[in-house]
Amino acid sequence: MKKKTLKKFIGLLSNNNIDGYVIPKNDSFFTEQVKHNRLKLITNFTGSAGLAVILKKKRYLFVDSRYTIQAKLESGTNYEIVKIHQKLPRNLFQNIILGYDPNIFTFGQLNYLFGNNIKLKSIKKNLVDQIFKVKKIKDKPFYSLPNHVSGESHQSKVNLISKYLKKKKADFLFISAPENVAWLLNIRGSDTPYSPLPNSNLLLAKNKKLYLIAKKFKTKKLIIEKKLSSNQIVEIDNFASFIQNLKGKRFVIDNKTLSVFNENTIKSKFKIICRNDPCYFFKSIKNPTEMQNMIQSHILDGVAVTKFLFWIKNLKKIKVTEIDAEKKLESLRKKNKKYLYPSFGTIAGSGPNGAIVHYRATKKTNRIINKKDLFLCDSGGQYKYGTTDVTRTISLGEQPKKIKNIFTLVLKGHIAVATSNLIKNNTGKKLDIHARKFLKRQKLDYGHGTGHGVGYFLNVHEGPQSISKFGKVKLKEGMILSNEPGYYKQGQYGIRIENLVYIRKDNEKMFFENLTLAPIDKDLINYSLLNTKEKDYLFNYHLSVYSKISKHLNNSEKKWLIKNL
Repeated sequence: MKKKTLKKFIGLLSNNNIDGYVIPKNDSFFTEQVKHNRLKLITNFTGSAGLAVILKKKRYLFVDSRYTIQAKLESGTNYEIVKIHQKLPRNLFQNIILGYDPNIFTFGQLNYLFGNNIKLKSIKKNLVDQIFKVKKIKDKPFYSLPNHVSGESHQSKVNLISKYLKKKKADFLFISAPENVAWLLNIRGSDTPYSPLPNSNLLLAKNKKLYLIAKKFKTKKLIIEKKLSSNQIVEIDNFASFIQNLKGKRFVIDNKTLSVFNENTIKSKFKIICRNDPCYFFKSIKNPTEMQNMIQSHILDGVAVTKFLFWIKNLKKIKVTEIDAEKKLESLRKKNKKYLYPSFGTIAGSGPNGAIVHYRATKKTNRIINKKDLFLCDSGGQYKYGTTDVTRTISLGEQPKKIKNIFTLVLKGHIAVATSNLIKNNTGKKLDIHARKFLKRQKLDYGHGTGHGVGYFLNVHEGPQSISKFGKVKLKEGMILSNEPGYYKQGQYGIRIENLVYIRKDNEKMFFENLTLAPIDKDLINYSLLNTKEKDYLFNYHLSVYSKISKHLNNSEKKWLIKNL
């Protein structure tokens, strides 16, 4: 933040009789990616999660373990970087008044972050918006997915939720997460950079009446299609008066995405009886149509990623940078007509940049990919119709035995997850132990979860399922997750192996099937550390990759892939 801007901001603190102000990454829809990124404007931090606290004399940026290195590089000169998993704001500040925007925080967030130690003051007009002009972005209308793409009509989903509400003895469900609105109505939009989200909320009554809270012009197509009538559309600014005119008593809301402002509006007239939106769980179980489309999307993506791996592994003396590699991969994906855009910002980190878990190459950080270095590439795409996410760690030259050994330990953890008995290991917490056990025997570990849920032509990160130390949700047939253990040596290299997997059930067995189809770099494997079962898994995986994508490859690429078997 420039000195002039900081002076203005401190002036606003005084004008509002507060000691500091809190700025999260999210906007009022609580999505992971946002077009208007206040946190980046004020701190220069580009990570997907973080929180800034600006006091009159000092500034703090709170991030989790994925972003500590990145935050220091991007914001360390102006902000004290605090590891939020080790110290929360409530443990750092006392006897101060902090201002916040009630539209971009939930009560749960405020309680977790600040507890009772800090006095909070709600301020209607966001202070960042008073300093920085909000860029006008041309909004695009929402659009529907036909039933042959969604696999289930929105009426069927409405019936499902109606039964849930009756069982809960609730009158209404307020859906505040746009991803859940998208799932329930079978609609998509263009309101976030990497996910086809329709920024909106939805009110569903137990009698199946529904009201979409959104900008009216965005809903024109839905009205023309007769999915909704014009009197079922409520302008966002009219939400408070709309709530006051509703008849009923009991609400179900989403604790994770209902803002303080909207919760206070609902609580002014209704009783909140449950704070868990059931759409998260229903959405996580993919129907056969969704799964088939995801399988097809991963074949298309596998072709692009494999062509990229062939290209980068066979580079001669040409100087290629991280940004060059990122552009090459994007160009290969774009060759398929069903590819739309990335599902997140590509992570292309060479050498020390690979140790930054969510690194983004910029003109300032861009490195030439050196043959001595490891190159970590984590990328994904949004396709018609499906969402992909894959990470490969690549060696362009011979690596020391120590690095090969660590890569192989990560691979063993990856295989342990992929081959798990999901009847026995039925939660992400149990699987996470298997993913880390080989590294931990060598007193090594990684500071992120092993896997996240993935949406169907939606968010690349989707709950409630996960593979992590905190993954308590029971895994069910039809769920999709990532399998991505890793290891990071600060200032030297990063290793991660990621496939997307889905859960199948056959008689009494429940197990993972791979969606991702791209070879794992055999030049980095110490085969003496693999047992027979692991070697067989690797051979069968690469055979599956070859059988499913080889017809889309040229002769040189096919020969190279055969050598990888």
